[in-house]
Amino acid sequence: MLVLHAFWSLDHGPGLWAEDSEKPVTSVQQGLKSARPHPFATSAETLMKLQAGEPGQTTLLLPSLRRSPLDSPEIVRIAPRPTSSTVPSLLPWTVPVLWVDPQDLAATINDDDGADPAALFFPKLSLRDGSEQLGDVRIAASVRYLAELVRFAGELAGRARVLPGIVWVAGAGHDDDADATPGDPTPGGPTAGDGLAAEARWRAVLRGPDALAFGDLIVGMPPSFRSAPDSEDAGALAALALDALVDATVRGRLPEGMAMLPPRRGRKPRQVPAVEAWVEALQGPDARIRVPSTMIAELEHELAPWRSYAREANAPARATFRLTENSGGPDAQDILDTPDAAAQTHPWKVDFLLQSAADPSLLVAADQVWRDGDALARWLGRPQEVLLAELGKAARAYPGLEPGLRQSRPTGLELTSEQAFAFLQDGAPALDGAGFGVQLPAWWDRQSKLGLKLSAATPMGDDTGKPAAFGREQLCDFRWSLAVGEHTLSDEEIAALAQAKAPLVRLRGQWVSVNPEQLRRGIDFLRRGDLQRGTVADVLRLAGAHPDDAGLPLEIAAVTADGWLGALLDGSAEASLQTVAPPSNFTATLRPYQERGLAWLDFLGSLGLGACLADDMGLGKTIQLLALEALNRERQPDAGPTLLVCPMSLIGNWEAEAAKFAPALRLRVHHGSERRRGEEFDDGLDGVDLLVTTYTTLTRDVEVFEAVSWNRVVLDEAQAVKNRLSRAAKAVKRLTAAQRIALTGTPVENRLGELYSIMDFLNPGLLGTPELFRTRYAIPVERHRDEGAAERMRAITRPYLLRRVKTDPSIIDDLPEKIEIKQYYTLTNEQASLYQSVVDDMMEKIDGSDGIERRGNVLAAMAKLKQICNHPAQLLHDGSVVGQRSGKVERLEEILEEILAEGDKVLCFTQYTEFAEMLLPHLGARFDTDVAYLHGGTSRQNRTELVRRFQSSDGPPIFLLSLKAGGTGLNLTAANHVIHLDRWWNPAVENQATDRAFRIGQKRRVQVRKFICRGTLEERIDAMIEEKASLANMVVGDGEGWLTELSTENLRELFALSKEAVNE
Repeated sequence: MLVLHAFWSLDHGPGLWAEDSEKPVTSVQQGLKSARPHPFATSAETLMKLQAGEPGQTTLLLPSLRRSPLDSPEIVRIAPRPTSSTVPSLLPWTVPVLWVDPQDLAATINDDDGADPAALFFPKLSLRDGSEQLGDVRIAASVRYLAELVRFAGELAGRARVLPGIVWVAGAGHDDDADATPGDPTPGGPTAGDGLAAEARWRAVLRGPDALAFGDLIVGMPPSFRSAPDSEDAGALAALALDALVDATVRGRLPEGMAMLPPRRGRKPRQVPAVEAWVEALQGPDARIRVPSTMIAELEHELAPWRSYAREANAPARATFRLTENSGGPDAQDILDTPDAAAQTHPWKVDFLLQSAADPSLLVAADQVWRDGDALARWLGRPQEVLLAELGKAARAYPGLEPGLRQSRPTGLELTSEQAFAFLQDGAPALDGAGFGVQLPAWWDRQSKLGLKLSAATPMGDDTGKPAAFGREQLCDFRWSLAVGEHTLSDEEIAALAQAKAPLVRLRGQWVSVNPEQLRRGIDFLRRGDLQRGTVADVLRLAGAHPDDAGLPLEIAAVTADGWLGALLDGSAEASLQTVAPPSNFTATLRPYQERGLAWLDFLGSLGLGACLADDMGLGKTIQLLALEALNRERQPDAGPTLLVCPMSLIGNWEAEAAKFAPALRLRVHHGSERRRGEEFDDGLDGVDLLVTTYTTLTRDVEVFEAVSWNRVVLDEAQAVKNRLSRAAKAVKRLTAAQRIALTGTPVENRLGELYSIMDFLNPGLLGTPELFRTRYAIPVERHRDEGAAERMRAITRPYLLRRVKTDPSIIDDLPEKIEIKQYYTLTNEQASLYQSVVDDMMEKIDGSDGIERRGNVLAAMAKLKQICNHPAQLLHDGSVVGQRSGKVERLEEILEEILAEGDKVLCFTQYTEFAEMLLPHLGARFDTDVAYLHGGTSRQNRTELVRRFQSSDGPPIFLLSLKAGGTGLNLTAANHVIHLDRWWNPAVENQATDRAFRIGQKRRVQVRKFICRGTLEERIDAMIEEKASLANMVVGDGEGWLTELSTENLRELFALSKEAVNE
């Protein structure tokens, strides 16, 4: 397998390189003072099959042992690496690299839609020649980070949050004319005679939310992104990369041949003013400004105000605008009481304030700035001048503020209802986009808008409440009305709205925005009596339609129906449907919620609709799908085969579950080198009910699969297609089926684009095009936390998504109790001595380092201290016996003795295969028992056999598992104890591992122990995560990278060894 990495070089820009897990780990060149070739870096030729670029070679500083770089966290090896006693450090290695043009990156991401940003590179896996032979390709955090930077640059450019400027770069200087010499100075800056050249560049302007978002990007920069030796600190490198990407993005989006200035009208090139040369350089591929340096100096002087504006993006305060109702204004009354809009003079006011950048909760009203400016000087110098300057810039962003600035000491602006509506609709977004603070009434974001309400009469169903045979094409009677939200308006209220002719009115105690022209068209629509009948499919389309796509004079405020169609629309179908019983030859007894899930899947299937069963892990998604298949075969014995796609590790589980609970189902596996192809494949489908294959096999044989009309296509662990541009996602969308089902416990892991990809497989077009989905939902929800957009998306997806959680007592009330225990232990004297020695040594290195070297030192310290807490031999690699030297192992032995004495079984998870391999013979000898062990190199056959043996009554009582390989996809309910030997500090990963035992089928109380050493970093990090929910959220998915950003003093406190850590 390959692991793709990205980094940024000051000289060359973005670069890609990759690790190859099949290459030797150790360098054959030893003892060299200069950088050695990276032993398992892939070739530039292979990189070019992944992404277009310029091949080359560079040196990177990477965490290393003496003879080899360390593996990245993403790499998985069949055979474990050899152990070493060398302390990790940062060493230089030469790697083949692919230099990527920022304009190519910008063009790729512009074509992207909001799927996983890693899709920036993934499309190349299926588009470039020869990529089919590349095998498994994984992407590192640094690639995702680069994609996020490119996406952020694209968003800034799309919102015009950029300014053009001039930068001086290393070059040959200027070809000055006879009237200028190469040494002409730029006032206060470089000169052409210094060998520098002036270039025109587009640069980012970061204000308000954009500045906060950029700050998050700085904090989240992976250390490997700064692995180039010339790399700067995270802030400087992120700014450099963002400006380069912004420049590339803007140039790529300017129309080719567009004239930004009038023609020259016969002037010679030497006579071109500097501003024209500068504008030309901003448009074309050549950024060089080809005029004498004296002219550039004058141009820089003219551009000084723009530079000042960009610098003020980091000013200590910004203007903020708060819209409020004037107390006692006539708009406090309902529209029915005051229908005459002319009586509403100035019921609204915009207050001017100053907001501290360092402490956004500090807001000072403008009248206080004028009244007591000196008192504010302790946090803001010359506050009155800052306020005036901010208001002037805000008025340029939204001219509607200008009337409020016509007084010597502006404090605010009174508005009519029409002006207030204009401020809400146009002014607030403009000011927010320009980086100013905006505070709006709470009701604006959740306001109920005027719209059309559709009430549909549901067609009659059969005895089970399901739709009749015509399914989605059944006809319904439509009844239209005007509504605010779901509240239908009376004739009196409609007449009052028409008379008011105001865009903002108070109706039924709430504010409503009303477009008089749209209101008129809506009334005309009701009078004409259009669309009095439609199909079930029409109802579903209108319920999920975006306001811009409905094709109606007003957006749809609500869609309601009675009966089964109404239950489908409001998401209650699962609870309201009459349950169906699986056939008698289905041997499992379904729980009530599983019976409802079966009825729901069957119900959507009768409509030909795709369904996402997103039940919590362990609630039996597999058993519900098998029951559906068995039911379908009983009703239609001649139905075509169902295709089930799953990860390779789950094939054995599907075979075993089907054989146990649905023995009448004829199941066949399509996988491996001996699988059938061509005519043999077609012939092999005769007599097959359920064909099981893997995502990898599907992508390789997609032409064979798409030639079949499947009865049903099911995706297990459907998050495998969360990247819509991946080969697997493209392959599954080429398949033809009467129904599509996705099984997943995590429909959204990181981005809404993941849900889009799954839903687009289930019901193509439901959420619109990728570009529209990104504009309408992904950006508003992810970037701006737009609750309105989130609710619209929930309303659209609600009919097709069913999720139940096992902690809900209404779902399952007999799942045994889960008890989580913090299992404290102490270190031996040897461990404590090693621990303190590492802390002293590493703190000295951390004190004397910065940038990527500091990050490397922090991560190296973390790794060493965790290894010491496990066992000294894990750090020293001295091959000594395991017993007597580790407080953790001693405590583990005591706990295991109690567990085994009770006749119980236990799962032991560790992130270190080396530690597991030390424990394997030791625990076997210590307890004279067989110990099972599963790791990343375990084959499918051995994995299945290990699970079977452990689940059997006479199987091994102890199961050692690596967290990566054994944390998902296994059913290990024979164990009622789970031990997390070392902590990954990622609650989601640990919970997934725990759920191997805490799931349906578990009959006993489950005890979960998390080992923590008192007085060490383990205890302090655990406390930090518990005390700060926001920190826990940041840790999820980020491993331990966040620790590298702590200050040196915080690290010293974190690493410190307390006396309670040692076993006296």
